[in-house]
Amino acid sequence: MTALPLQWTEAAQAIERADRILLVTHFHPDGDAIGSLLGLANALWARGKQVDAAVDGGVPDFLEYVPGADRVLPNLTEGSWDVMVSLDSSDEERTGECGVYGRAHSTMVINLDHHRTNTGFGSLYLVNVNAVSATEVVYDWLMHMGDPITTDVAIPLLTGLVTDTIGFRVSSVTAETLRIAQKLIEAGAQLNLIMARTLNSQKYAIVELWKRVLPTVQLEQGVISAELRLEHLADMGLTEPPSDLGLVSWLVSVDEAGVSVVFKEMTENRVEISLRSKVAYDVASVAFQLGGGGHRQASGATVQGTLAEVRARVMPMLIALVNGGGA
Repeated sequence: MTALPLQWTEAAQAIERADRILLVTHFHPDGDAIGSLLGLANALWARGKQVDAAVDGGVPDFLEYVPGADRVLPNLTEGSWDVMVSLDSSDEERTGECGVYGRAHSTMVINLDHHRTNTGFGSLYLVNVNAVSATEVVYDWLMHMGDPITTDVAIPLLTGLVTDTIGFRVSSVTAETLRIAQKLIEAGAQLNLIMARTLNSQKYAIVELWKRVLPTVQLEQGVISAELRLEHLADMGLTEPPSDLGLVSWLVSVDEAGVSVVFKEMTENRVEISLRSKVAYDVASVAFQLGGGGHRQASGATVQGTLAEVRARVMPMLIALVNGGGA
């Protein structure tokens, strides 16, 4: 991706002029998606701005503690806006049905993101690929606009920092990351509670899924893999897998593995893959080749084909990444 300009001033002016603002983030939202959505929403609501915040399906249960979560719309069927802000989404498709409706009924789109795979959509750009999370970009923008970091703003922003860095453990974390975290904690966000809610919380149903998935685990030339199959879901009465199984992050901790991958069978001809890696390996490069994206050490993609076909395509790419010494 060609570097996009950071249009702080132009974006701030667009927000200032706007009477109605729409904020949208990606479907199957994680902590950074909801954190950036509500960090910005809470700041703009505090100004008295007329703001709608939306994400397909609404806020996941484990993130309902974030201030403002009860105000997030699970779909859009009416309304028009002067400005739509797309948050934490590398491409338009990731914003789902809310994004489709929002773009069709908004005068302009501000693209706020931190992924290197961002496709450069929108009218104005706040895409900082050196930021560890979208919430870091929101924080910088709020600093530029002079908005106060209240507790209701700090909690979602720290949630994004914590989740996208897996508790400040990825290689992209810098002294600046920790400085921002300190400011958010000083503003009232409680790090221990956010850690407990996001990284150290799991429903028993996920454990039951793990019991079924673990027998599929294999280690091949530095790549450890697992498969969540349709039969596992049917056995538990589920129609689709959870957005975050959590297994891929645990598997990458295996000493002999450089990369972990979980294949999630969505339909008989569509598979979602989740990728994690140790510091030396850039799994985002593989995800991008497969039509997905993400971070250097945490990425994903949705691939057309049967589970066997997708596995046969993806595993050689990951093995080549590990055996080639990373990227």
